[in-house]
Amino acid sequence: LGVHHALAERAPKYTKRPNVFRLQTAERRLFLFQAPTSEEMLSWISRINLVAALFSSPPFPAAVGSQRRFVRPILPTAPSRSPPEEQLRCHEQWLERVGQELLEHQRHLPEGRGRARDLDEYRVKKEFLLEE
Repeated sequence: LGVHHALAERAPKYTKRPNVFRLQTAERRLFLFQAPTSEEMLSWISRINLVAALFSSPPFPAAVGSQRRFVRPILPTAPSRSPPEEQLRCHEQWLERVGQELLEHQRHLPEGRGRARDLDEYRVKKEFLLEE
């Protein structure tokens, strides 16, 4: 199970068992894990996220096509060779850029009677930006 570009977080909506956290991978797969205690769950979450951040190389630009539609960026699987300080700077820049892109995206809502394809593309891009 590769943790590059993954995110671990509490699973508050999962109520069948205590101390459950979720791990969403770069491939958008979702895994649930249960820890014996709340402290151990928080420890696992922080360690997984630390390793994911250290291993995650900056994303490549999305593929270019003839259609003007949103395409997710390509997430490299190779571990980053940058030192942790450089990785942190890169993640902060990416977060700032995604935040600005989300604000810009929300300013340009599709028309209420727009084509279904335009509405679907708007939704997909919004979900990606919120997820990032």
